[in-house]
Amino acid sequence: MAAMRTESVLILGGGLMGLAVAHKLARRGRSVEVLSRRRNEAAGFVAAGMLAPHAEGLCKEQLQLGQLSLESIPSWVEQIEADSGLCCGLRPCGIVVPFATATQRDLYPTAYLGETLNRSGLEREVAGIGPNWQAGLLFSQDGQIDNRRQLMRALETACVNLGVRFQEGVNVQELLQDGNTFKGVRVRNAEGELHTLTSKEAVLCCGAWSVQLLPELSIYPVKGQMLSLQGPRNALTRIVFGPGTYLVPREDGLLVVGATSEPDAGFTEGLTPCGQRQLQAGIASLLPQANQWPPMERWWGFRPCTPDEGPLLGRSSVDGLWLATGHHRNGVLLAAITAEMLENCLSNEPLSTKQQQLLHAFRWDRF
Repeated sequence: MAAMRTESVLILGGGLMGLAVAHKLARRGRSVEVLSRRRNEAAGFVAAGMLAPHAEGLCKEQLQLGQLSLESIPSWVEQIEADSGLCCGLRPCGIVVPFATATQRDLYPTAYLGETLNRSGLEREVAGIGPNWQAGLLFSQDGQIDNRRQLMRALETACVNLGVRFQEGVNVQELLQDGNTFKGVRVRNAEGELHTLTSKEAVLCCGAWSVQLLPELSIYPVKGQMLSLQGPRNALTRIVFGPGTYLVPREDGLLVVGATSEPDAGFTEGLTPCGQRQLQAGIASLLPQANQWPPMERWWGFRPCTPDEGPLLGRSSVDGLWLATGHHRNGVLLAAITAEMLENCLSNEPLSTKQQQLLHAFRWDRF
């Protein structure tokens, strides 16, 4: 077994969270190495890219974390675009949440943060919305980013331009420890060879797979199926966040439709007829005309979920091993603040009082 020593910070996982943290650390001048089994299976390539702390109806610390990240996203994107020369596809398009009744609307956890809509207001914001929806909330402060086609590629390019090293096709077999101190990882590369890679610090960003390396983490996969349709440009300008189904229109008319929630599926890959029928029923209910638009893609992925659906951030049970995982359905939203907080932690920079409170709220052992 070959042994290699590195002074780099190891990023375990090459998805959105891993790339975001790697980018921040590289900008700080740190040497960074990303170990990834298969980047295209990462949730960052699968998610719809909604930036929706208010439309999601988040509460308490999760809402605070989401709002903090939403505020920092424009400057975060500006850095990525400057370092990569590529556009990330950020669009503050606003999100409409429809309801069957005004009573349901007014009981929504974040209703006080949105603009109330009646049926005519819904029709003004979402032309062609289905007849079952009589009230709504408009969260103009929420939006989207084209993570699949733009953000992920821009982040990869920015990391490469800043000297981040990538090892793709590498399966991290186990963490190496001396007592309670992180010492490195044992990996199997794409050729099947085992290697030991020693390092003093690492960030665990393996999403739903994180528990395979650190079994004490309370993370499990929740499978989600999605599809996309090609609609006319500007046929839909707002995101529609319905119960069980959401419609995310890209600037070129592509409509991303998601997503099923299948906690019992484990890591079972593939599309299912039941899941696809659920998405089609959601389209028919929210925007009937879209059922006539040609389908483009169908795909699936695995959300990393925790018992309270909040992320695991900051220190782990192992000294030198940091956590940036468990973001469930809000990984794209929370990537900016997660990367910022982890950068400060690894650089021994002071965190704001709010960030310290949130790190405590989302510590790994809160369960």
